[in-house]
Amino acid sequence: MVVQAVQRRYDLDWLRGFAVFAIFALHHATRFFDTDDWFIKNATTYLPMQIWLEFCTSWGMPLVLIISGASAFLALEKTRPGKYVGGLFLRLLVPLIVGMFTHVAVHVYLENLQEGKFSGSFFAFYPHYFEGMYGFGGNFAWMGSHLWYLELLFIVSLIYLPMFLWFKRTAVGQRVLQGMGDLLANPFAAPLLALPAILLILNLNEADAGNTSLGGWSLFIYPLFYFAGFVILSNERLQKNIIWMRWIHLAMGLILSTAYLFVEFQTVVPSLFPVADPLGKTLDCFVVWSWLLAVLGFGMKHLNFTNPFLKYANEATLPFYIQHQTVVISLGFFVVQWAIPDLLKYVIILVVSFVAIMGLYEFGVRRFNLMRFLFGMKLLAKPVGLRSKETQFKEVARTM
Repeated sequence: MVVQAVQRRYDLDWLRGFAVFAIFALHHATRFFDTDDWFIKNATTYLPMQIWLEFCTSWGMPLVLIISGASAFLALEKTRPGKYVGGLFLRLLVPLIVGMFTHVAVHVYLENLQEGKFSGSFFAFYPHYFEGMYGFGGNFAWMGSHLWYLELLFIVSLIYLPMFLWFKRTAVGQRVLQGMGDLLANPFAAPLLALPAILLILNLNEADAGNTSLGGWSLFIYPLFYFAGFVILSNERLQKNIIWMRWIHLAMGLILSTAYLFVEFQTVVPSLFPVADPLGKTLDCFVVWSWLLAVLGFGMKHLNFTNPFLKYANEATLPFYIQHQTVVISLGFFVVQWAIPDLLKYVIILVVSFVAIMGLYEFGVRRFNLMRFLFGMKLLAKPVGLRSKETQFKEVARTM
């Protein structure tokens, strides 16, 4: 059955907050210590941290995209298309552009400092920030660094909008949407969710831009998660099956993650090397969907409630995401140079960054409409003293 009634899904709010915090605490705060290249690196890196990175990137951003697709389903139930598109501009494009020309430049500046490519102040570096494209030998972070998610979500939302409106507003579209949901509601249909990603990722040319990995996945793969989120939220039967299968999906996630990590990092079975790449990519698609369905299932079962903490955290999620990497990199640039144990470095980066991000949000963003606008937030209502006498009179009259 296609869901028609509009109701707040608090489980999505909880999971969105969980995903963003996990990206901060379990991913970016650890990036100084894995073996992959990044803006700032610790002098010593660790293979176990690389394994941890592989695990976290497998499901982190896909979960955010699924929640975004599900949120689009809810938004289009109560919002006109024109207003919906306007909201995308304000909520995604404004903070992307602001970040691209301001605090994201700090990432590139500190990277150039650590690598000895530049010496001097940030303001002296800023004119050089526009020399060439980052990732192609230059400096300008045209994808917004970690804000690439906002850029991707903006584009994907616009591309899918005509199809989503067709699903919702036409009888044929509703039948097609219900058919997809009913097919996936079969307890044994979970592999079907992974199949499109497998077919796509195995056929992407390594030299194509579409195979550029951001957040662990190709840019061509993320729209599949977004679309899946829309379909999942449209079908109550599918959601009930996800809840019912949550423990099975959790067990599958644990087993398949072990197999995936063995294939990716094995060094003792040379015969696996010829197939490690395609096998690893295939396993990764099954791994991510096992974890995603498990997390969604537990969230649907236990998290569909609200409280004051959720209300505060839900509003803070986007500004937190926008700020977090700049704060982490800025702090980490100094901490990795200290002569202290690396575990202590991580703890300091994690704790101090969290306090700084929340402080910047609470005292620098949340209370001021200009900053709320720049960070993609809804504006605060005018204080009572600034509202017209007529408006105040109407509000009083409604209470009588």
